[in-house]
Amino acid sequence: MSETMTALFGGAGPDWESRRVPVPEPGPGQVLVRARAVAVNEADISMLDRADPASGGSGEPYLAGFEFAGEVAALGDGVDDAEVGERVMGTTPRSFAQYVLADHRHLARVPGEIGFEEAAALPTGLLTEHGSLQLGGFAPGQTVLITAGTSGIGLIGVQMAKALGARSVLATTRSADKHQLLRRAGADVVVNTTTQNLAEVVLDATGGQGVDLVLDHVAGQTFADCLPATRVDGHVVNIGRLDRAASTIDIDALSYRHLRLIGVSFGFTRAEELGQVIAGLAPEVLPAVASGEIRATIDSTFELTQAAQAAARIRGGQAQGKIVLSLS
Repeated sequence: MSETMTALFGGAGPDWESRRVPVPEPGPGQVLVRARAVAVNEADISMLDRADPASGGSGEPYLAGFEFAGEVAALGDGVDDAEVGERVMGTTPRSFAQYVLADHRHLARVPGEIGFEEAAALPTGLLTEHGSLQLGGFAPGQTVLITAGTSGIGLIGVQMAKALGARSVLATTRSADKHQLLRRAGADVVVNTTTQNLAEVVLDATGGQGVDLVLDHVAGQTFADCLPATRVDGHVVNIGRLDRAASTIDIDALSYRHLRLIGVSFGFTRAEELGQVIAGLAPEVLPAVASGEIRATIDSTFELTQAAQAAARIRGGQAQGKIVLSLS
């Protein structure tokens, strides 16, 4: 194993900067992974922009990334649920590097024979959507609405709800040219929120009842529009804020329908909780990935040296699915 590695840092400008840094050593409860691919998320771009000193950002250097896949290279003390050489995928800060140090609870075995590029694009989506379905009381036979269905996470949510037995899955997009992408993922009804009224379409599709469960990745006005689209005693789980954090809701729509609103953020400050969510993937979700029922939608793959091109594609709103950086 080399003593140094290549890693991508933010904080020096509008793009990540490649640096040579020491390879970390795993401490108690940690696993060192030789990364073969990493996935780029919207949060990575937001952090990069906020740290750009040329645009008023902090200028504070940081090792970027959250999502990766590769082979176990070394184990820290007390780790007995992983083996050196094992193919794993996971989530942790500081993952845009040739070697990634992660809490052993935040890893999962790569299911079946899928490649590292696809595996790297799965962990965040799998844990977020499955954890949110569980918090929302999902049960087979229910109807599920997923907003921002064409996002990398949303596409996994559509497939997962279908794979776990949803009777019907409805999904939103703002672009007419992405309807087929959602149909291929398994959406039964596609709502274009640019040209259609979300609540009207959902109520019409559900016989006036509304959906049992909403996974909202948008917030803002879309979150407010989800309330009258949810059935009496239904659940609305807010996961993301692709629009804006603030939302003005109709309290009547909330109260008269006896809705349950849940906010989630499966962050790293709750390491044990995150580990439990990832462990919860094993019984049903990972087998569905291995069988092909749930697949990452890969927009494009770049080499690590092309990270600026990857960032530009996300900033331009061109991506249909996840963007992956290869470290092969």
